[in-house]
Amino acid sequence: MAEVGEIIEGCRLPVLRRNQDNEDEWPLAEILSVKDISGRKLFYVHYIDSVNKRLDEWVTHERLDLKKIQFPKKEAKTPTKNGLPGSRPGSPEREVPASAQASGKTLPIPVQITLRFNLPKEREAIPGGEPDQPLSSSSCLQPNHRSTKRKVEVVSPATPVPSETAPASVFPQNGAARRAVAAQPGRKRKSNCLGTDEDSQDSSDGIPSAPRMTGSLVSDRSHDDIVTRMKNIECIELGRHRLKPWYFSPYPQELTTLPVLYLCEFCLKYGRSLKCLQRHLTKCDLRHPPGNEIYRKGTISFFEIDGRKNKSYSQNLCLLAKCFLDHKTLYYDTDPFLFYVMTEYDCKGFHIVGYFSKEKESTEDYNVACILTLPPYQRRGYGKLLIEFSYELSKVEGKTGTPEKPLSDLGLLSYRSYWSQTILEILMGLKSESGERPQITINEISEITSIKKEDVISTLQYLNLINYYKGQYILTLSEDIVDGHERAMLKRLLRIDSKCLHFTPKDWSKRGKW
Repeated sequence: MAEVGEIIEGCRLPVLRRNQDNEDEWPLAEILSVKDISGRKLFYVHYIDSVNKRLDEWVTHERLDLKKIQFPKKEAKTPTKNGLPGSRPGSPEREVPASAQASGKTLPIPVQITLRFNLPKEREAIPGGEPDQPLSSSSCLQPNHRSTKRKVEVVSPATPVPSETAPASVFPQNGAARRAVAAQPGRKRKSNCLGTDEDSQDSSDGIPSAPRMTGSLVSDRSHDDIVTRMKNIECIELGRHRLKPWYFSPYPQELTTLPVLYLCEFCLKYGRSLKCLQRHLTKCDLRHPPGNEIYRKGTISFFEIDGRKNKSYSQNLCLLAKCFLDHKTLYYDTDPFLFYVMTEYDCKGFHIVGYFSKEKESTEDYNVACILTLPPYQRRGYGKLLIEFSYELSKVEGKTGTPEKPLSDLGLLSYRSYWSQTILEILMGLKSESGERPQITINEISEITSIKKEDVISTLQYLNLINYYKGQYILTLSEDIVDGHERAMLKRLLRIDSKCLHFTPKDWSKRGKW
């Protein structure tokens, strides 16, 4: 059995931890760092079987199984190419045959969708019923009928599939044609204790240049090292909440040794002690995020913040967000971004709940770069509210949008849930007129919801609604899907009211708008 002093970085061994059922387990973990505090060694472990790093932690040697330790192997020399060190030999590119592509499971973009209600014969003849009476979910899905399902038929025409920019088809037999969503047109004092975060370096060396309109908040993973893989902040106090960070955040090195990092909940400046925070609060006159309040309903408000005009706040916001986002947020480059901060109001001010950022002008149709709901407010419907608000802005701009990839695990779950509920709400809301089955196209769904067409199709595939039947693609809404959707919508109490939104999109391609 190995000794405690023999444990080095890179070793792998089982570590004792409690699972969700409060039972002991011994998952395999890797030692990322070793430190000595008052003569006692602590080991930072990353659990191999865990996809995310939120469970990584410092442990003592009592929780390590030294009998099954695996020491790191010596790295073999990397083969060289053309005599250049560090270059791997090239591998021939594999050509994918056309037959393999044709036999794959990738679904071509359907052009037209027809909603069909397949009902038993006894249901079709309703005594006293009108032929064009809309069918509600309760009237279509009665327990006494046998395996009643709703079907949506995708009609594949003989003509070539139009491009994504082709206008949506309109079916006059369905009554009124659907309309596409139209576009509608103090002095600072520095505190000695709190970080003031001076503006980052300009993009030019004294030479004026046009501000950049695009950017990315995706971190460059090529520079990852042991330091950035480890949580460096123990605890954050933000207003009445104490937050335990999940990931590394590039706060100043001297603050990483503190037991608690104190943040002003209104300007997000950081301090090393409670006394510093209290002294700052006597000088800070902010009671809400800087910028324009563009939405308010009840106690919920949204503020629009320009990353160039309010650089200090934007950088501090990104530093805070990096504690809970693993692969996003480059805090020093905020000029090309807008930040939309959601707050909850009480007698003391507007308290930050979450936020999302977006490029001022995106070439990839991104309407969200980073999105985060702070841990104290998670699992309360605020995440979907942020997503819904981002698409509400896209509707006003007359565009379709999609979040910047990659999404975090929690972000992907939230977006899939929002897309599913929104699309099912559209499909179940279609009405039958003149006895004919209602029809809708992928383009129309995209225009109504501002969800990008690729996301609409991937959501239908994720829900497993698409089936190939008699040469056509059929979308089948089973009773389980309908019932599950109705239960989910009953729980979704927070919704965006477009009447409370006061937002005018800007043309960021004009320099004068900056």
